[in-house]
Amino acid sequence: MSLAAEVLRSNKARFVVGVVAAWLGFQLWLTVAAPGKISPQLAGTSEKVNVQIELPFTPERFHVLAFQQYGRVSGTEGHSIELRGVKRTDLNAVARPYWVTSVGPIKEGG
Repeated sequence: MSLAAEVLRSNKARFVVGVVAAWLGFQLWLTVAAPGKISPQLAGTSEKVNVQIELPFTPERFHVLAFQQYGRVSGTEGHSIELRGVKRTDLNAVARPYWVTSVGPIKEGG
């Protein structure tokens, strides 16, 4: 009997394989969903853009700190975070977290 068949007969091994498969599926979903959260208005030729990140809740310190690695946080208002100087290549990474609902241009005067 092969080692793989023996391992798959174990309930613990099946559980671990199931958890790993679920985690990989979730990571794949985050990667595939990210481009759909980015507004087409951000398309352009400039290397850096200013974005407003919408969340389904009021952002807390953790969320602000998480986005500081991609640009300069210029403020929060309601359920959004304003992030300036984001490299266009980082837009997918900004949109990837499950708690980001959309990424668009900063709404001036808002």
